[in-house]
Amino acid sequence: MIKKLLIANRGEIAVRILRACKDLGIETVAVHSTADADAMHVRLADESVCIGPAQPRESYLNVPAIISAACITGADAIHPGFGFLSENSTFSYMVKEHGLTFVGPEAEHIAMMGDKIMAKKTVARLGLPTVPGSDGAVTNIDKALKLADEIGYPVLIKAAGGGGGRGMKVARSKADFVEAYETARREAGISFGNDRVYLEKYLENPRHIEFQVIADKYGNAVHLGERDCSLQRRNQKVWEEAFSTVLTPEFRDSFGRKIAKAISELGYQGVGTLEFLYENGQLYFIEMNTRIQVEHPITEMITGIDIVREQILVASEEKLSFTQDDVKFRGHAIECRINAENAETFIPSAGTVTSYHCPGGPGVRVDSALYEGCKVPPYYDSLIAKLIIHANDREQCLARLRRALREYVIGGVDTLIPLHLKLANNPDIIAGNFNIHFLEKLTEN
Repeated sequence: MIKKLLIANRGEIAVRILRACKDLGIETVAVHSTADADAMHVRLADESVCIGPAQPRESYLNVPAIISAACITGADAIHPGFGFLSENSTFSYMVKEHGLTFVGPEAEHIAMMGDKIMAKKTVARLGLPTVPGSDGAVTNIDKALKLADEIGYPVLIKAAGGGGGRGMKVARSKADFVEAYETARREAGISFGNDRVYLEKYLENPRHIEFQVIADKYGNAVHLGERDCSLQRRNQKVWEEAFSTVLTPEFRDSFGRKIAKAISELGYQGVGTLEFLYENGQLYFIEMNTRIQVEHPITEMITGIDIVREQILVASEEKLSFTQDDVKFRGHAIECRINAENAETFIPSAGTVTSYHCPGGPGVRVDSALYEGCKVPPYYDSLIAKLIIHANDREQCLARLRRALREYVIGGVDTLIPLHLKLANNPDIIAGNFNIHFLEKLTEN
């Protein structure tokens, strides 16, 4: 069993991991940049180490500093959280080379799923459906044009080694394909140091649906149901739900078990999320995230399973504490990402939190590292809190969400709370009529 764990992250996910460690009796080490010296995760940890200046590359992405901090403090494990180094296979390998436990999958699986082309080939081999497209990277423009004709327009050009919407362009006709192709390659090279791209059929009005899985080293793998992450802006998730309003319980069970079987056959260990596009009754694999997800709390709410706790136990080489038949789903859950951004312009907002009041009551959870007087620095992702609501059904969940959003007070910085209140009152959202383009179109008007 892990005895002391270093958390190689910051903000709300660092606090979330820390709490799971406390529940398990594991000592914690927080690392932080100079900008985060007074951060909540630093205050709550048993020990803390400053690993560098504010810029991420010099601190939270500084692999030698993080591993040195683990060695100096006597930590025997490192949890990467999400973002930063969480899907860096080299970091995972180096952690293990130093005799430390990496709370995550094997480096080979991180590398495999980090390459979108290899990931697609792998899941297809394991029997999961994929979006029609090229068999691999397309590096020749003439071949790319020929393939686009075969796939049929519109065509999506995607970076092989990245995500988050960077290196992704849509070509709606042959006339605009060349420009879209070259732009995607250029963006991919700048963002990921890898300009390989591949082609996929562009689905016009899909939902974004993902399945949560967890597996141990003994071949046991389970799914924890799906989440609907269709409400996105610039390919960044803003609002997530469990369950989706478009999948039936029967479909969820059969498809989820199929995914769990594939993960077991792969020999995967740890938590992971397989993401799909859903259109016309079909799911198509697009990518797998080999880490804890931002939106994991809504799955915890509908299953009663502490996913971070299980992740740590699996990394400690313990067997899963439950089977697929033990997983019981209850009610409905929604998560709103509270970003420090202007709700209309989406311009990031930094500053000091001058007032702070969390909502409460039945079915209300807030994951955050905020407190009155803390600073929101301009150097990192704008996510500062997550409001998670659970209720017996979706209608009651939305009612609780509206009430909680009106109660939530964060002064001193702009937040997306007004946007979420607008969404929670939108007739189409209430009716469940939305897809991955809905929020983009709504905020453009």
